[in-house]
Amino acid sequence: MPAAIIGLILEIVAGIAAGNAVGAAFEKVNLGPAVTSLTGAFGGFVLGQIFSLLMPDTAGITGDLGAVAIIGHLVTGGVGGAIATIIAGLMMKPVQE
Repeated sequence: MPAAIIGLILEIVAGIAAGNAVGAAFEKVNLGPAVTSLTGAFGGFVLGQIFSLLMPDTAGITGDLGAVAIIGHLVTGGVGGAIATIIAGLMMKPVQE
């Protein structure tokens, strides 16, 4: 399996995990398990692809998938999933004072 496909899978899985973790931690941004998972996957994918474009050597696109590339995909996917979940949650459920 090519390194790019493995990196993409890592980003999406990390995005799902981070999105669900943020949804569980903050009730105001929790949109339910299905929507939170989809939002996290989308955020992980988007930020992961930006990471791959900006830093192809460390993203594993140009060669083997080493430890730095795996960690990079997991971190960017997780951060992207968390950010997307927070943004979507705040847009769907406005903060009430």
